Amino acid sequence: MQRLSRHKVAMKLLNYYPQWQTTAHLGTIVAEKILDLTKAFPADSRFSSVSALLRAGRDSMLRAQRHVNEDASWIKTGPMIDEIRYGPPVDERCRIFCVGLNYADHAAENKLPPPESPIFFSKLASVAIGNKEQIPLPVISQQVDYEAEFAFVIGSRTKRVSVEDAWRHIAGFTIMNDVSARDLQFQDKQWFRGKNCDGFAPLGPWLVTTDEVSNPDNLAITLRLNGEVRQSSNTGQLFFKPAQLLSFLSQTLTLEAGDVISTGTPGGIGYYADPKVFLKDGDVVEVEVDGLGVLRNTVIQETDLEPFSSEDSSR
Repeated sequence: MQRLSRHKVAMKLLNYYPQWQTTAHLGTIVAEKILDLTKAFPADSRFSSVSALLRAGRDSMLRAQRHVNEDASWIKTGPMIDEIRYGPPVDERCRIFCVGLNYADHAAENKLPPPESPIFFSKLASVAIGNKEQIPLPVISQQVDYEAEFAFVIGSRTKRVSVEDAWRHIAGFTIMNDVSARDLQFQDKQWFRGKNCDGFAPLGPWLVTTDEVSNPDNLAITLRLNGEVRQSSNTGQLFFKPAQLLSFLSQTLTLEAGDVISTGTPGGIGYYADPKVFLKDGDVVEVEVDGLGVLRNTVIQETDLEPFSSEDSSR
């Protein structure tokens, strides 16, 4: 596996909201505390998110790393990681590409052979939510399922890249819960609507740069529902590894910095449990991947059946 090592950049990057604030900040985590990276670019308002930093290029990443190494003032003033509100590590310009049937154990529970090539579908950036945010259960679905996923983030514009060179275009890794409304999915006979209800793409809690992860092809991945392990596997079970997925998709589509590719879910989804297990109001879902942290979300039932629009001043 080729790795980017010309200049070491090892950080946990996140979009976060300080207490009582509604404007997102770009930050990094050191010793359980947050360093506001927007201070590394005091004269440039572009650097307001993880995606914006990635789009600015390698030199900006190195500048942010230097700020971490050189600025010690934040040690006393920076908030702790439990004192912030998390945003997902994407913005409205990002695309989220997902892969179906990419784990050997998931293919087995589907009673399907390995796919001959990656099966891609997409999620909208607008349905992404951050760590500790609530997953809403739509009133029209009774079969909302969980899917633990290991994801990676594109670091630079990429087109027709080889598998061998693909690692140069990966900025880092994160976690996704590919929440899915199975009844809508099977009713439509395709994935888009069942995968793109509001809040159906929990992402985070942060992006871990590639230099922080020694071997992404051998990471334990676990999903716990109310503390009970429901999925337990390893990225070694992936049919198509990150470099293969990136190369395959880039043959026909220009990938941009900040885009996310989520590599698929392992076996153990609720639909194939006996009896079936679907998310319900009050559930707590945790997805953990070695070295990447824990993505934790609670579930809330939607109850409002009335239509609304931005013109409705009461909303």
